[in-house]
Amino acid sequence: MAMVTCLAFFVLKYQGDIIMNPGIIHVEDMTIAYQNKPVLWDSDIDIVEGSRTAIVGPNGAGKSTLLKGMLGLIPTISGTVTFKSKPYKKIRKEVAYIPQHSSVNWAFPITVFDAVLMGRYVHLGWLRRPTKEDRRYTQEAIDTLELSDLANRQISQLSGGQKQRVFIARALAQKANIYLMDEPLAGVDTKTEGIIFDFLQREQQEGKTSVVVHHDLKTLGTHFDHIVLLNRCVIAQGKTSDIIAGGYLARTFGGLDDE
Repeated sequence: MAMVTCLAFFVLKYQGDIIMNPGIIHVEDMTIAYQNKPVLWDSDIDIVEGSRTAIVGPNGAGKSTLLKGMLGLIPTISGTVTFKSKPYKKIRKEVAYIPQHSSVNWAFPITVFDAVLMGRYVHLGWLRRPTKEDRRYTQEAIDTLELSDLANRQISQLSGGQKQRVFIARALAQKANIYLMDEPLAGVDTKTEGIIFDFLQREQQEGKTSVVVHHDLKTLGTHFDHIVLLNRCVIAQGKTSDIIAGGYLARTFGGLDDE
């Protein structure tokens, strides 16, 4: 199924059978503006449960804005978002957000272990001390992301790829069911890229859902089974094979001017 719903092209087309039930994440009529300038408008998105979904579009298309709007991190002009048919606040323990590593102050004096342990705080609150189980989950996440030899290192001493793995390990320690990841592969080394792709595949096998802002068009067909194409509004969404075969990528990257 591929669905084109972008008002910028004055088009409303449906190909194949439409799934009428909302996805595990359902975004309806979302519009966001910065200083009265629309960045994302009138966007309807349904994320398939258990999918690895890539959010793809040119620079300035509103991809990071979409994730932040879904989580209520920035104000929206209009729109509603549900996770498993519930507001985010009621299900936030099940949702892990991995921001761009460049958006964090890495000079903060904590170790890799302590940074990953922060993924447990959504369950603990800020006043309770971590239990042995919390520390076990933390160590398991560190081992999975191949950070064991860095566990006691200050986060300020990490490379870009290592920092990204710390973010993902923190999300894994949270034991989330839904991952929202903002360009996790931007600027990382080949080893980290492989570890992240392995992580996404392994989590999908566990029934988890991943939504990833992604920029490398060459890896879409091999690493993602669903795509949302965005250029300030939703151009198309559906199975990766349908999106690629339908020629929607060219329409997304050539249809609107960048910011």
